[in-house]
Amino acid sequence: MLPLGRWPAPRIPGTPPTGPEREWLLRRPMPTDRLPSWLLAIMLAFIGGILRFYRLGYPTDDGTPVFDEKHYVPQAWQMLRNGGVEDNPGYELVVHPPLAKQLIAVGEWLVGYDGVGWRLSAAVIGTLCILLLVRIVRRMTRSTLCGVLAGVLLICDGVSFVSSRMGMLDIFLTFFVLASFGALVVDRDDVRARLADVVAQGRVSESPYGPRLGMRWWRFGAGVLLGMACAVKWSGVYWVIAFGLLCVAWDVAARRAAGVRRPWVGALVRDVGPGLWALVAVPVLLYLASWWAWFASETGTDRYQVGRGIGTDGPFAFVPDALRSLWYYSGHVLSFHEGLHTNKADPHPWESKPWTWPMGLRPMLYYYSGAAQGCNAAQCISATMLIGTPALWWLSPAALGWAVWRSLTRFDWRYAGALVGYLAGYLPWFVELDRQMYYFYATPMAPFLIIAITLGLAEILGPARAGPERRATGLLVVSLYVGLAVANFAWLWPVMVGDPITPSHWDAEMWLPSWR
Repeated sequence: MLPLGRWPAPRIPGTPPTGPEREWLLRRPMPTDRLPSWLLAIMLAFIGGILRFYRLGYPTDDGTPVFDEKHYVPQAWQMLRNGGVEDNPGYELVVHPPLAKQLIAVGEWLVGYDGVGWRLSAAVIGTLCILLLVRIVRRMTRSTLCGVLAGVLLICDGVSFVSSRMGMLDIFLTFFVLASFGALVVDRDDVRARLADVVAQGRVSESPYGPRLGMRWWRFGAGVLLGMACAVKWSGVYWVIAFGLLCVAWDVAARRAAGVRRPWVGALVRDVGPGLWALVAVPVLLYLASWWAWFASETGTDRYQVGRGIGTDGPFAFVPDALRSLWYYSGHVLSFHEGLHTNKADPHPWESKPWTWPMGLRPMLYYYSGAAQGCNAAQCISATMLIGTPALWWLSPAALGWAVWRSLTRFDWRYAGALVGYLAGYLPWFVELDRQMYYFYATPMAPFLIIAITLGLAEILGPARAGPERRATGLLVVSLYVGLAVANFAWLWPVMVGDPITPSHWDAEMWLPSWR
């Protein structure tokens, strides 16, 4: 494993790197164990998939969806009947873009309208998140071992696990956000490899702005994936902004590493324009494309509002009627969300505010029955709770604090990337604290928390060139921590999958008063 964030030799800040340092910055070789690393990633995804598919059809509410599944699961079933759009119920309760519901509909089409059918797609997507994270962390750290550690921790994350077993939207948002981040990580490597070729050819000084980099297909792919994230939930736009800024910062750093005389201006001149196309225009086009069925429908909610709710003239009369109708519909959806405030006299019993999310202080109860059978006791409890594994989530203040420190003092792009991904899913919720909020909104934050934790574990493990005693001590500490996370996940298993347990066992699972 290569050491994280360590330079070959100290240099004066602001001076361009030369010689071996420049080569190290631009060409950090990947591990050579490509086939074994893929096999390990697939094996971890397979294990995680088995766990996520265990009793996937349970629980239900007498054969019907539970909690907010009651919104999305029937709407997905309606899409199968109506050519890809939901029914118009006479009032506007269709409050999210269509992509995730269309993916849920695929599972219902394959299996039927039951618990397995409406959760099948979520379980598949949640499993693919494990595969993605293993490969992303391996590339970020140049260490197959670190990728494996990240995969094991994601398997054991209760938030990701339960979200993968619910017919809701957040795991789909998580997948597309994580995939777009992975594409940008590959793009970063690709940019540096191109710049290394230019340096080797002695052409880097031909312009003070550095070379043009041509078509960046991985950045384009990231834009496609971000558009799909926005087509799941509007909150995907937070990552569009955050990843766009992150990409600019990585471009500036790459040009500086190559010895470009004016890296900031070079990035603005050479990279920002194409970046706006790839990471802004492309997501907008993909978002609009996700409404294909609505555009083609005759009965979609607010589909034909020009001449009804919208005038036929005005400054935007040149915009096609379909887009004006979609804008009108989106305005009603926005009004719904703006009015979704907490009733202070009668708040939702499982509502939580964002300051509780980093440590999972207020989980989300999806299902509870005090009359279950099968625990060999007079009374049995069955519950499904979205709960962050404490071994992971309770470590978040330390992991994120260390990430901030490394980002600011060592300019380590890995920690910065993890922070940007995490905070893009966290900070926007502080803008309107009166709004109803729930812990499942934190689902997209989970992979980035695990990336930050894994980077910290890599620091503990130490570089491969460290002495045997140092490596052995680091490996022992890392192994003990990962074992603790696995054991913690196993302990919480019954209250995440709805296995029947005794009341005393239920009390033992509830570690904090706020969990009840």
